[in-house]
Amino acid sequence: MEHNANKTIITVVGKDTVGIIAKVCTYLSENGVNVLDISQTIVSGYFNMMMIVDMTKAAKAFADCQKDLDVLGEEIGVSIKCQKAEIFDMMHRI
Repeated sequence: MEHNANKTIITVVGKDTVGIIAKVCTYLSENGVNVLDISQTIVSGYFNMMMIVDMTKAAKAFADCQKDLDVLGEEIGVSIKCQKAEIFDMMHRI
């Protein structure tokens, strides 16, 4: 089984507006980040998306992507959080 070292969880939450998925995916694509899985829902006008991405071939360091996505989220009015899967797994272990 493949090691989780480069797997990252990205969550996007906020008021639903046109282009959220497009802008996030464009950023990821332009920076060599591969989307492995994606789940998106809209509940009472609130947008919620969770992505599992592979950063093995990312053009930028994890911390830089994290900062860029934070700024992108502010620009489009949503909260974008980026966390390494292995840390996410440890935090949510029962």
